[in-house]
Amino acid sequence: MKKILSTILAVTLSVSAFAQAPVKDFAKCYRYAAANEAITTAPRVVFMGDSITEGWVEKHADWFTENNFAGRGISGQTSYEMLLRFRADVINLNPKAVVILAGTNDVAQNKGPMTYQQTLDNIISMVELAKVNKIKVILCAILPADRVGWRPDIKPAEHVIAINKMIKEYADANKIPFVDYHAALDNGNGGMSKEHAPDGIHPVIGAYHIMEDLVMTTINKYVKK
Repeated sequence: MKKILSTILAVTLSVSAFAQAPVKDFAKCYRYAAANEAITTAPRVVFMGDSITEGWVEKHADWFTENNFAGRGISGQTSYEMLLRFRADVINLNPKAVVILAGTNDVAQNKGPMTYQQTLDNIISMVELAKVNKIKVILCAILPADRVGWRPDIKPAEHVIAINKMIKEYADANKIPFVDYHAALDNGNGGMSKEHAPDGIHPVIGAYHIMEDLVMTTINKYVKK
């Protein structure tokens, strides 16, 4: 009897400890919870992305504010993680459009190896979720990258070009606007110049200005104020 009671107690304590353990927010779905809750007017456009989008807001917050744009970038995220938080950070904000920039961290294998098709599939799923919720979509080319500082063993340039080709073909086939940041920032070798991105990945403000001109032309054409 004592043995049975001891077993029951051990199981109970184990379950209790598990229940009290903090739940890890794998895709950081709650990262922007407070900011999302504070929104009183639906943004014109939400920018979904990784550290490149997050850094964009940090370096040029006024541009987002003045245009009623919401930046929802999270450093290090793959397209898979963006898909998991797409409802919380895009759909629930009721924007007129979403700009999707994803893929750099897929190529960098931040969450393990991913095929080109897996990256495209995640982007397609975000597109379909947006469309069914009457949110217009603008797809973007992954920025040029010829090195990954945190993964020196990966040579990203050709992988980025291959995925961009697939994204553009999908966009063209489905009549979705496509913004080619890659062509605008390519240094001729599949990467960005030190002037545009000292670490080869993250743009400086001057490069963001180039991106802004490109994406604003598309936004103003397809998204009513």
